[in-house]
Amino acid sequence: MTSMIILYSIFSILTFIVVNRLLLRRNRKKAAPVKQTAKMYTQISKKDDAISNETAEHQQPSDAPIDVNRPVYEQVKKPEALVTFGKGITLAKIITALMAGMFVAILNQTLINVALPIMINDFSISTATAQWLTTGFMLVNGILVPVSAYLIQKFTYRQLFLFAMISFTIGSIICAISTNFPLMMTGRVIQAVGAGILMPLGTNVFMTVFPPEKRGAAMGMMGIAFILAPAIGPTLTGWVIQNYHWNVMFYGMTVIGIISIIIGMFWFKIYQPLSNPKLDVPGVIFSSLGFGSLLYGFSEAGNKGWDSTIVILTMVIGLFFVALFVFREITMKSPMMDLRALKYTGFSFTLLINVIVTMSLFGGMLLLPVYLQSIRGFSPLDSGLLLLPGSLLMGVMGPISGRFLDKFGIKPIAIFGLLIMTYATWELTKLSMDTPYKTILGIYVLRSFGMSFIMMPIMTAGMNALPQTMIPHGNAISNTIRQLAGSIGTAILVTVMTQQTTAHIGDIANSLDKTHPEIAGQFAEIGRSVGSQETGGQLVMGYLQKFATINGINDAFWVATALSALALLLSFFLKGKAHYSPNKL
Repeated sequence: MTSMIILYSIFSILTFIVVNRLLLRRNRKKAAPVKQTAKMYTQISKKDDAISNETAEHQQPSDAPIDVNRPVYEQVKKPEALVTFGKGITLAKIITALMAGMFVAILNQTLINVALPIMINDFSISTATAQWLTTGFMLVNGILVPVSAYLIQKFTYRQLFLFAMISFTIGSIICAISTNFPLMMTGRVIQAVGAGILMPLGTNVFMTVFPPEKRGAAMGMMGIAFILAPAIGPTLTGWVIQNYHWNVMFYGMTVIGIISIIIGMFWFKIYQPLSNPKLDVPGVIFSSLGFGSLLYGFSEAGNKGWDSTIVILTMVIGLFFVALFVFREITMKSPMMDLRALKYTGFSFTLLINVIVTMSLFGGMLLLPVYLQSIRGFSPLDSGLLLLPGSLLMGVMGPISGRFLDKFGIKPIAIFGLLIMTYATWELTKLSMDTPYKTILGIYVLRSFGMSFIMMPIMTAGMNALPQTMIPHGNAISNTIRQLAGSIGTAILVTVMTQQTTAHIGDIANSLDKTHPEIAGQFAEIGRSVGSQETGGQLVMGYLQKFATINGINDAFWVATALSALALLLSFFLKGKAHYSPNKL
């Protein structure tokens, strides 16, 4: 395992250096970066040669001087003045190209889980080895997301988008033609490089081209990709596996990726001013090892236990390098991830609530499929179909809740959403061996309805509280911490489920005595209903295991309910709408 850690350390550093150098080479061929000064907020040049330049220089109109002490949105008529659009390019075209790319990248993250059992057989690998197809993807994201602020200052939006989509598509092709695990793993890593760049890029583009008073609805629209893709993924994968081979999924993503690249080449012509920051190599190493190790440690804690040597070791390594990273960032004049964003209480407090909600959400999303497939015997397709309506509702509600955010502010809609989410999560603590399919469907739809008022709105409100120049850093901080929160929440809830399942098995065994004749009678009937005593015993033990697992899942949902209730309590301390607006540049 020590060799795996060493290899991961080398891999982390090489991944970022390769991504940085490939983009930097292209950037140097195109044009010299534009200095980030007050001239960045200007009119679009009408010259065709300037439009074709990916880092077209912005010229400040002489009759509209920029006051750096006032928010830029008070001084420009159109938010597009923050960036340069290519000739004939509209905001609608930019958003269409971006949404297409983000949708397929997010879809990819949910497809692999359902297909893993089939891949284990096809590649003749162990379950632990197969898990690296998801763990490796997560770790590459852990490398790239913390440095996204640096990438956005170094390369134009267009360069990053095209590089991300090309990388993702190449990775999809490799996955589609894979006949062994090493080739499949290579494809997944290349896919992850594209996805790791694309996710923070999307948020930064939306926060740049839309003014604060319209960001709620805009981010709600972006949330459609974040919500619908994970909803469709399991259902789509289940259908493909039942009717075709798993590689059909990756062929499909390749086609969509190529289409996205073509659309992006013609429509995604958006360029922001660049400041050409210097690469902070020690910061990259510290963040890669720190956040990557923590993500891996928490992902393994749920499976191997918190007392596992590898879990303890990776967490210690992770905390050590994160501490080094934080110290370096707060002592640098131009940090790669500016932690001063946390000084804005509108951002930091909403981030805290977002972290707690994410822990509850991610763990809950894992527990329900376990209950449906492992306990109730539903197929992956049936399980996916049960989760689909709720996710579709979240997609529909995204822009609506965003408009409510723009009109009323975050506090009332956060309280409303968390009230519903907490109640629905509590309802999931009552699962049993015969809970009707429709009942579970209704609870999940209700929970999704509540989440639609909290997930994207709380993140948007926090970003709105930051000055425009701090948004890339705030976005990097938010995405990094939310990734960690998802892993922590999953690890905690899986641990609770596992430990409580074991405890419930012992409790049930102790209950099979004369004080509980109805339980003993049920098991005796099971034994008499089969031909042999041995088979009857196996059936009884199987029933006991399922019964105990359901109770363990219910206990884990109690923890998820407590987390949701904590977020609800904190939401009452959110401030009014005016608090979540840009301060000074």
